[in-house]
Parts: sequence; structure tokens; C-alpha cells
Amino acid sequence: MTAKPAYELLGLKAREYDDICARLGREPNYVELAIFSLMWSEHCGYKHSRPLLKGLPVGGDCILQGPGENAGIIDIGNGLAIAMKIESHNHPSAIEPFQGAATGIGGIVRDIFAMGARPIACLDPLHFGSLEKARQKFLLDGVVAGVAAYGNCMGIPTIGGEIHFEDAYEGNCLVNVMCVGQVEHDGILKASAHGEGNLIILFGSTTGRDGIGGASILASAEFDESAGEKRPTVQVGDPFTEKKLLEASLEMRDRGLLVGLQDLGAGGLSSSASEMASKGGSGIDMDIARVPLREAGMEPFEIMISESQERMLACVTPGNEAAALAVCAKWDLDATVIGKVTDTGRLRIFRGEEMIGDMPVAALVDEAPTYLVEPVRPRHEVDEPLAEDHYPPPEDPAAVLLKLLASPNICSRRWVYQQYDHMVQTNNALWPGGEAAVLRLKGRRDGVALVTDGNGRRCYLDPRRGARAVVAEAARNLSCTGARPVAITNCLNFGNPEKGGIYHQFKEAVEGMTEACEALETPVTGGNVSFYNESFGKAIYPNPVVGMLGVVDDVDRIARHGFAGDGDVILLLGSGRPAVDGSEYQLRIHGEVAGRIPDVDLELEKKLQALVREAIREGMIISVHDVSDGGLACCLAESAIEGGRGAVVELDDAGDGADGSGPRADIMLFGETPGLVVATVAGDDLERLRQMAGDVPLRVIGRTGGERLVIKSGGRELLSVPVSDAAASWENALEKMMQGT
Repeated sequence: MTAKPAYELLGLKAREYDDICARLGREPNYVELAIFSLMWSEHCGYKHSRPLLKGLPVGGDCILQGPGENAGIIDIGNGLAIAMKIESHNHPSAIEPFQGAATGIGGIVRDIFAMGARPIACLDPLHFGSLEKARQKFLLDGVVAGVAAYGNCMGIPTIGGEIHFEDAYEGNCLVNVMCVGQVEHDGILKASAHGEGNLIILFGSTTGRDGIGGASILASAEFDESAGEKRPTVQVGDPFTEKKLLEASLEMRDRGLLVGLQDLGAGGLSSSASEMASKGGSGIDMDIARVPLREAGMEPFEIMISESQERMLACVTPGNEAAALAVCAKWDLDATVIGKVTDTGRLRIFRGEEMIGDMPVAALVDEAPTYLVEPVRPRHEVDEPLAEDHYPPPEDPAAVLLKLLASPNICSRRWVYQQYDHMVQTNNALWPGGEAAVLRLKGRRDGVALVTDGNGRRCYLDPRRGARAVVAEAARNLSCTGARPVAITNCLNFGNPEKGGIYHQFKEAVEGMTEACEALETPVTGGNVSFYNESFGKAIYPNPVVGMLGVVDDVDRIARHGFAGDGDVILLLGSGRPAVDGSEYQLRIHGEVAGRIPDVDLELEKKLQALVREAIREGMIISVHDVSDGGLACCLAESAIEGGRGAVVELDDAGDGADGSGPRADIMLFGETPGLVVATVAGDDLERLRQMAGDVPLRVIGRTGGERLVIKSGGRELLSVPVSDAAASWENALEKMMQGT
């Protein structure tokens, strides 16, 4: 059997190897080939996504830094800014869940303090297969433990996220991690190495063989029967060293010692040095003989592509090197001058006096090949929704409600977030478990709200509509706390982009996200694309996950979702005919994922959210909850559980069909559509809110109070459930699943 050529073993195609030879004017040596394989990998080079991502809206009055840096920066007023970024650590977590998740947190935290910002919170949107399978329980348990271990040790609260369980993620779990930090405008750093003669300092942990090939071999290929062999490509984290790294970096920033700062993530020294040189319009000469190693006998290419964690590169002027090294020594960190900035535009690698690599920076960073694939619409995407009589109506809607409340995608996530120290730093204004997390900014009245949202099942049925709905739901969640949505960061999780069906899903999702972000004025500050989430040829659901930031003018005027008092008027705000297509009801009760999801009316959505924010600001809205997974019945039940009180609801006028009739009772209860919100107000404020609503539909549907949730239609009782029974189904379901009970 003929042995594969070196470039193919490193994940490069034959035509890419020929292109590298042409750019160098010769054949590359192994060090150069290894570096190119990383920089031209999908993970680093964005070969299939770059052409489409250019269409995303990235500008705005509040955007101080958009895509292209370690994190986006958003101005929130009075000289303060928020840095935020979301990324994936899917493949490592599927191989080794604890370290995969832990180093995912470590990497995203470094992205934030590399911008000069102090991290203040993390969020973790997660997706797994069915918890009926032992492997998925193992993955969930390991990932949650990894997130907790790293975040808790760092003293950074994990304040939000989401978890979905679908069979489509059985072979490839999704572990996305988001971090936000705060920074004064004059403290913002960039990952730029410029100024000929300036020095490059490597500081933090020593360099070992962990993580070698993570970006090219692990993150840029599908899984098959060899997946277990990729375990050595998973990095190993050390949160205590990262905490010291954070403090040393911010101290060097405060002392004015830094020209530029970059973390070492995917691609290690190769990507960090070449990207710093690219952003600085410069070159870098690097001596790998000076790199502190934790293992003897490491080859030059291993040193260059190692993804050992907790390492940073700093660019400093020669006059500041001693002070920078002293700061690192103070924090007990290894630190060494390993290179200098040049005007050559080349990354040159030395081992002592011997030059062992010489590559154009532009070829490595800016000129990776891009590919356009002919989109092919998958057969399961249809143009018409299912008929409302496609499924038989349930005999007992109350039993359906209790089953949905106990389903893994709706039940309480307390088992997860109680493992996180979500109260550290004491900035919480709204705890996990609500519409979104809200943080105070010490010394100020204002604050920030944060949320992540994604729904691969809906995007599977219609990626454009699904992506539009994901952005709209994230903004709606923020608005339901009283926060004004201002910007997003995205993590786009898809299968193999070389396949026409997957490329179609990606293209449609990006375009749908663009439409929603433009309509809601929430520009994209950056993010991450994760392709090749496939096992044995079976792809995950297309899943564009959105992390969104909102600004709260007054943290003492925010809303919660629980019914807060007896006798309050319950309102349904917004418009949309619920449908079974893509709903939790369809999956859990009827065992199917089919049809076409309803579209979101972005203009009405914008008006609805503005109304909700104004009513919260004016003190009229007492509680508010958006209608999402499980439909209106689950929304009402969650508000009743949180508030510890029931309600009587009448849905006579819930339909808005062209013939004047509403949807079937079970679809009215459990169907899903974007653009609906349940709010409660005092009776005295009802007419005032009606006038404020303008052309936003507002319907009175009931009043709070009692110990049962009762939902009627036309005087006929559809369901009646004690709030205590609803709570019992919802509260401990996830823990019971993990225990097998």
C-alpha cells in the first residue's frame, strides 16, 4: 500500500500543496509544511466560510472593535466598553469532555484579556445526544465538570447558557463557550506586532506536546472509527496558571509596557506570531531554541504547532523588556524573549543561528485558499407547513404539559448551573434560570444583560428562517429583562462544508442571520465557525448559536418571568399562529421532526421588543416571559412555577387565522411561533399599556392567582394542573435523567 504524502497526513490537499510550493518558490520543509497545514486549515483559515461571512453587518455607532481581533469591543458609555467573544471546543470535548470543555473556557478567557479587558462572566451553550444513552450522560457530566473546574478556579462566574438534547448530536456534541469582560476605552489592547526592532516575549506555561495538530487534524475533519486516536490532540488546562497569566497581562497593560498582546490558542506559536505580524504589517524572526519546554527532545515543528495552554505572546519595546519580564517573575510565570519584529513581512524560524523556516506572513494569514461549493437543498426542507390535522389530538393535554415540562430541553437547568460559582464577583442582578443574565457594573446604575440562543432543530427544517428566529429570540430574551440589544457574537456549528447540502445550510443560515441583525440593529462583533461536525457521515443539525449583549439603563428596573402577585392581568403581546412544525411538542409527543417552521416578522418583532422595554422602564410590566419551547402552555407554567402561584387563562381570541378560526386546541397550547410574549400588569395600568402598544397586538388572556394553572377555550377547560405538580415535573427532571431514575 502506498504511503500517504506528508501534506495529506497534515490535512492539506494536493492543490494546496502545489500552491504552497508556488508561493515559496520551492518545496517546503517539514516545519514550514506543518505551519501551513495549520494556517490553511478550516479552523484557522476559514476556507469555506470567509466569502459568506463578509456579508454580515459588522458596523455600528457602539462598535469599537469588530471582527478581526481576539474579541469584539462594544462601547456602553461613560468611557467603559465590553469585550465579548464566543467560540467552539466541540471536537476536543467529544474526545475528552472534561479537558475539552475546560480548555475551551481557558481559550475564550484569554481572548478577552488579550484585548485588555477583565473577564466578568462566561456562558456555555451546550448540545448533546439523548440522555437515555450512557455515553451522553458521560459527556454532559464531563463537560459541566470541566466548565465548572476552570471557571470556578479563575473566579469568573458562569451566569448563563443553554442545553439542548437531540439525537443529531450523539456523535458530535457541541460545546460553545462565551466570555465577556469590561475595559476602559484607553485600556484596549490589540494583537499587533509592529515597530521594527521591538521584542516578542513568550510568557505563561511551558510548551509540551499536548494539543499538537488540534486545529488541523482534530477540528478540521469529520470523526470516524479513528476518533479515539485523536485524544492526544486535546489540550490540557491549568486554571491557576491562567489566573496568574490574566493578572500579569493586565498589570503590564496598566504599566504601559505592551505594544501588542496575543494569546496562543489554535495553531500555537505559528498562528499567534503570524497573526500578530499580519496585523502589524510586519515580519517576525523567532528563535525556538529559547522556548521553555516541558518535554525533552521536542522537534522544531512540534514546538511551533503545540497548543499547550496558558501561554501568551507580548510585543514590547526594547526599553520595556526588563519590566515586562519582572512582572512575569512576580506572578511566577516563565517568560522569555524569543524573537523580534522585522520589516521583512516574513515569519522566519531559527534554531539558534540556523534558519529552519522562512514564509511570507501574507501567504500564511491573508491568502489561505477559499472555496465556494454549489449549494444543494436537502430533501427534508419543504415549502409548506404540516396540516394541523397531521397528528391526532391528545386525549389528556394536562399530561402532555407535565411531560413537556419534564423533557430535557425544557426542564430546569439548576443541576447544571449550581455546579458553577455563578455568584463570584457579586455582580448578579438577575440569577441564572431567567430570560437572560443581568450584571451590575460596580459604581454605576447601568448594567449589561447577556444571553445565548440556538435551535438546530428549527434550522434543520429551514436554516434561513431558523437563523432569523435565533437572533430574534436572543434579542427578545434581553428585551424581556428590560435590556436594549446592541450586538452579537456568533458560533456557527455545521457539518462538512464540502458537501452541497451542508454548504446550503450554512449559506442560508448566514443570510438569515444577516437579515435579522440588520433589522434589529445588532451588528456582529466576531465569532467562530465550526465545521466538520460529523460522525460516520452523519452531520449535526445546522446550529448557528448567538451570544447577544444588551444594555440596561437601570439595574433596579429589570423584569423577571415569574408571576409576582394575585389578581394581575395576563396579556399576550405580539402575533403569530403557533405551529407544530419543529416544536418540542412534535418531537416529544409525536416522535418526529418535520414540516416548515413559522417565519418571524422582524418589523413587528422590533416594535414588540421596544414596547416591552418601555413598559418595563415605566414600571408597568410586573412579569414577562417569551413564548418559546413548549409553546404558550409551557410558558405560562414556567411563570407559575417561578412565581409560586397559578392562573386562570381564557384563549377564546387566541387565533388569528384568515377565516377567523384559531388553531386546534393542542397546537394553541403547545405549538410554537416566534414573536409572542406573555406579560402581567396591574389592572390600573392596562388601558395605558393598550395606548402605548400602538399596532402591536395585545390580548387579555387571564389573571394570576390560585394554586392551579387552568387554561380554557370557549368556556371549555383544556387543562387544569396544580402548580405544585408542574413544579415537581420541571424542577428535578434533569438530575433524575442523569441518575437514571
